[in-house]
Parts: sequence; structure tokens; C-alpha cells
Amino acid sequence: MDYFESEISQFIWETKYRYRNGEQIFDTTLEDSWRRLARALAKVEIKRGHWALRFFRNLEDFRFLPGGRILAGAGTDHRVTLFNCFVMGTIEDSMEAIFERLKESALTMQQGGGIGCDFSTLRPAGSRAHHTGNIASGPVSFMRIWDATCATLLSTGSRRGAMMATLRCDHPDIERFVDAKRDPRELRHFNLSVLVSDDFMAAVDDDCEWDLIFPERLLEGQGREQVLRGWSGEPKPLPCRVLKRVRARELWQKIMRANYDSAEPGVLFVDRINTHNNLYYREQISATNPCGEIPLPPYGACNLGSVNLMRFVQAPFSARADLDWFGIDECVAVGVRMLDNVIDLSHYPLPSQKKQARGSRRIGIGITGLADALIALGLHYDSDQGRALAARVMETVRDSAYRTSIALAAEKGAFPLYERTKFLAGADVCALPEKLRKGIADKGIRNSHLIAIAPTGTISLLANGISSGIEPVFDFHHRRRVLTSESDYRRFDIVDPVWKLWCERGGDPEQLPSAFVSARQLSPLAHLRMQAALQAYVDNAISKTVNVPEDFPFTEFESLYREAFALGLKGCTTFRPNPVRESILISASEVAASHCCDIEREGD
Repeated sequence: MDYFESEISQFIWETKYRYRNGEQIFDTTLEDSWRRLARALAKVEIKRGHWALRFFRNLEDFRFLPGGRILAGAGTDHRVTLFNCFVMGTIEDSMEAIFERLKESALTMQQGGGIGCDFSTLRPAGSRAHHTGNIASGPVSFMRIWDATCATLLSTGSRRGAMMATLRCDHPDIERFVDAKRDPRELRHFNLSVLVSDDFMAAVDDDCEWDLIFPERLLEGQGREQVLRGWSGEPKPLPCRVLKRVRARELWQKIMRANYDSAEPGVLFVDRINTHNNLYYREQISATNPCGEIPLPPYGACNLGSVNLMRFVQAPFSARADLDWFGIDECVAVGVRMLDNVIDLSHYPLPSQKKQARGSRRIGIGITGLADALIALGLHYDSDQGRALAARVMETVRDSAYRTSIALAAEKGAFPLYERTKFLAGADVCALPEKLRKGIADKGIRNSHLIAIAPTGTISLLANGISSGIEPVFDFHHRRRVLTSESDYRRFDIVDPVWKLWCERGGDPEQLPSAFVSARQLSPLAHLRMQAALQAYVDNAISKTVNVPEDFPFTEFESLYREAFALGLKGCTTFRPNPVRESILISASEVAASHCCDIEREGD
């Protein structure tokens, strides 16, 4: 059977996921790729044949889309990790420690993993060290070394890398960090995000002064006033010196203006991330994977898969249109088992990554094709009915995932870092249905985290170009350029599959129902509302880019981020077309693609 309905789908499979070794081809067909993956993941099961068949059926016809590294690497003899991305270890402020972390980052990227790094632990530029008296060059200067390393790895033929850099909003070099990518030549392999605290947002609202600080024990002769403050990589608050004071609102405006002008940095609401971390009792999170859907502790890993909602639409465009809710539930259940097996099957670039992954057994089940599914069901993306349907989908995904993980704990054991009383006291676990909470209390749970919504750009293109993640349809007809293995670009004409289905069923392409809405027809607030409708069901996070028109007023742009905070989101990323960024997606209106979630940066 030919599962490819578009040229780009076959191109993505042949160049990224088809197993070959030089001229020797192992995957003759796409079904061979699915069988290879299913058999590999079933190797850790007692009933291998049974689960290999179940896994294959889950993959068949693009029902369940595992992360790209899983599809590319499982069942091959390539020495690669099956995890898309990692957060690296805490960067201690010494030359030896910095370059040890750089080496670890290089080894991780070389084996196919994207990385996230918190640079908040590095002394601000111009400060003097206690013991050596050396003058620090600051976090941004060391980020350039990471950036150059990533570029060098690319020149050797390694998979195109993606990196996320974070910095605290109270670090003395925050203004340098915020402006770092105004120069289009700077830090081209990084996404940047500011770690914004609840206290900072309160200071912005009240127009207060804001202290820029750094741990006292690492400084010499600068600043006299001290405050007790929690800090990246530190288990408890410690004395910090106040090195500078700024107006909180002015710093906020600086962050917003840089984002408005050059699309970065994004914002991560770090206190909310940690409050809603199921492992709050043993982790302090200060970084995420490159696209932001998995906040992770040092050496944490990103293990993702997505349910293709378009495969569960029944009677599209009719009065009987609905989703196969049982099918979604079952797809999630099998998907959880598949991703849990990835943890045991995968190679890890570093022993510390293996220890962290197997200790928490984090996974991230999400969805893709939401916008296409809504259109097929006759629901507008920016409607109460559309958001309610999407929320019901995520509630179904969450409940199925947790129910499956509880059953897996009874069968195979809870994750090693599980502590019953503390886990049950977590904010998100407290919000679970009582039946699931009782199941956890009685049997434990196999995975510390279960839900994440990834951008899914590449795997959605593989699945014949369905709308990616929870993003609206970019456009029903557009051109997309893709970087080839020869480092040049190839352009593809893309027809959205739900538009194609409408036409195949006799619909008039000139008279589309009102549900046929594309990204540029939606207000930025519509994006935020959809993300907010789903956040309560996501224990990791959501990768979502709010598309903003080029002529969108700055005051309204700034208010989007305040609204994101008010809506309870864990972060916010926007994209406004500008000369700094090149467009990956090309349509009649020249709307640019997301800066962090295009298929060259997301890590598959």
C-alpha cells in the first residue's frame, strides 16, 4: 500500500527515517520502517510477538507518530540516541567545569540530541572571581563557544542541531542576553528564553525597582547589599549580592521590544514550571528542550510521541462528524508503552543522562493534526466549541496515559524516584480524577510525567502534511523549503490534507465552510486561548508559537505576554515577520515560519 499522498512526505521518509547504510537499503517500504521500529521496541517485552504487532498497528497509517529520533534510530545499528533532546548539567563557574559541559554538549549533539542549557550560573561580565581574581567575560560570551561548536559539528555531517539557552531575569547580564540576537549573525544555532519569575511579573505590574544579583561566594569586591535568593543549580536559597538595580517595567519592555524586533528571546514562567512539576520534591528546573515542551532537570531527556487526530475523524464534513474517542484512548495507551520501552532500549550519550531518564522515566504523549481535525468536524479554531473539543481530546489523552502508566507500574514497577506521598501532593496530580489518584496510591506509577505537546513539524510532514501540533493550518496552499543532505534547499508545493479531502468529497474549493481558517486569519489572542484551554491537562508543557502580523502594534504585542501569564501558561513564544529571520514557509502573503519550531531547528 502506498501511504504517501504528497511528494514532501516521501522525501522526508527517504532522507530522514528510511534505514540505509550507504548504498545498502534495509527499509524497502514505509511499512518496513514501522516493522523495524515495532520489533525493536518489543524486544524489552516478555510477549515480543504480541507487542510487536500491537506497536505496528499503532504506527500504521500514521496513527501514532513517535519522535523523529525513535523512528530514525530504533532497530538500526547506528550508535545514536533515541531521545530528541536533553537539558545539560549545571554549568559551574570555573573554566574546567565550563569546558567539561561544552564537551558533554558536543557529544550529545554529535549523537543526534538537541540540547538546552541554563547559563545563569556563569558570573556576569566584568566581575572578579573570589579565588583567582580573573575578570569574567559573561554568559553570552560562552554561549558563542557553544554556538561555534554546534556549527562545527554540522560541518562534519552531524544532524542539524538545535539548542536552547536560558538566563534568569535577575542575572546582571540579562540585558546583554536580551539583545544578543539583534545582530542576525549572532548565536544562530540557539533559541533564547528568559526565565521570568512570579516576583518579577509582580514588580512589572507595580512598576518597582528590580535587583540584578549573583551569588556572593563567587564574587569579589562588588556590591555591598545582600539578599537571600534561590539560584540555578542550588538546593536552597543563598546570599546574593545586588550588583545593579533597574526598573522592572523597563527591563520587561526591553525583553518585549527585542522579541518584537527580532523574535527572541521567548519567555518561560519558571516558578509556574516548578510549581507544576510532578517531581517538585526533588528537582529544580531552569531549562527546557529547544522548543520548550519539556522542562527538564540537569541531564533530563525528551521522549516524545504524538497522536494523529486526523486518523480518528469519523464522517468528516457531515452532521455526524465526530472523533473515535475509544480509538484515541487506545492509541495513547499503546503509545505510552512504546515510549516507556524507548527508555530501556535507547543508547545515551552520557551515563548521567541514562541515570536521569531511567530514574524518572519521563515521557511526553501529545497530539498533532488538531487544526485539520477541527475543520473536518466543522469547528472554528477560535471558537468556544473548538476549544472545548480540543480540551476534551487532551483530557482523554491525559487520563488514558495516566491509567496506562499505573497499570505498567503494577506490571513492571514504578519509576525509581517515585515517593508516594510527595508525588500525590503535586499540583497536577492533585487535579487528576479521584480514580486515577487512587490507582497511583495503590499501585504507583511508571512514569513521572506523561503529557507534552510538541511542534511535530517534521513528523507531521511525514504524515502527508497534516497541521502540526496544536498550531492552526499555516495555509491551505503554500510552498515549503527543506534543507537537503547536500546543505541546499529544495522547495515543495504543499496542499493541506483537509482541503484535499474536502475537494475529494465533492466540496467546492471556492466556497469553503467557515471552519476553514488559516493562521494569518486568526488573531494572536486566538492562539493563546487555544494553548490555555489545553494547559491544565499537560504535565510537561506545550510548544506553541503565536503568529503576529508585521503591523501588529507593540503595545498589543506586549500585552500578549501578560495575558499568557494571567492565563496560567508555562511560557510564551511569538513570531512576527522581520528581516532578521528567513521564511521557511512561503505563501502568497509571505508569512514567516516559527523561529523555534521549524523542521530544521526542532530536532525532528
